[in-house]
Amino acid sequence: MSLLIALLLDAVFGEPKALWNRLPHPAVLMGRCVGWIDRTLNNGAHQRLRGAFGFGGLVILFGLLGWALAMVPGIWLDCIVGGILLAQRSLAEHVGAVGKGLDHSLSDGRHAVSMIVSRDTSAMDQSAVVRSAIESGAENLSDGVIAPAFWFAVAGLPGLLIYKITNTADSMIGYRTARHEKFGWAAARFDDLLNLIPARLTALLLWITGGFHGTWPNIYADARRHKSPNAGWPEAAMSRSIGVALAGPRSYDGRVQDFPFVNAPGRRDLTAQDIRAAVNRLWRAWAALVVLAAVWALV
Repeated sequence: MSLLIALLLDAVFGEPKALWNRLPHPAVLMGRCVGWIDRTLNNGAHQRLRGAFGFGGLVILFGLLGWALAMVPGIWLDCIVGGILLAQRSLAEHVGAVGKGLDHSLSDGRHAVSMIVSRDTSAMDQSAVVRSAIESGAENLSDGVIAPAFWFAVAGLPGLLIYKITNTADSMIGYRTARHEKFGWAAARFDDLLNLIPARLTALLLWITGGFHGTWPNIYADARRHKSPNAGWPEAAMSRSIGVALAGPRSYDGRVQDFPFVNAPGRRDLTAQDIRAAVNRLWRAWAALVVLAAVWALV
């Protein structure tokens, strides 16, 4: 029941600016914790061991915090914390903002998509902007909604907080850079593990609610071509749901990387309307998740 109420609270209220302009968002606090271990421990020898030690400490800390919060009588604290840490409405709003930006100008679209992706956006054409927004929406449906909801259902607040600190750590120190390849190894691998089931569940929900476009073996084949063991699943399902090609070459820090297209036969000349179609699929998948949460509560 707590998960069902949390999903509905998030959908109705999202992230109210009046509150988070006055208080630090829990995700911001998690980011500060990850930043602290990076600054404090990421130096000298044995970087992989130091990173595993620091990250493991955060997992234990937030697991214990979740356990302590779960001890509070009643379900409302669980519901409120869950509603805060789920991100369906904010995800739909941020992805939709890219489409609204493109309705005004390509420059506005580039600016809006730069708020949600880490790739270079200054030279993107319209189709690249749209692809980036849709890919971000698909991946973050898994990372920001389905996965935290899954671990909330399985392990309550401890599971939810452990997942969120892991995902935050992966997004900050889980990159294969000179500074973080060793130090962030444990966070990246644990994030891969925690997303193993949710990423495939996300793809399944997108595939079902999108009208079963494409075959599951084709989704599986495209997902395996992705550099991430998990991110390719929601992208592959989303691309077929709206009939477009996603991924492909993109630029990071001024260097073009030649990634393969997902659903390569799909349309590549994209417009803001494709973003709106993708946002529609995000809400359809969310609705299916609400149904699953209701069934879970009844069982």
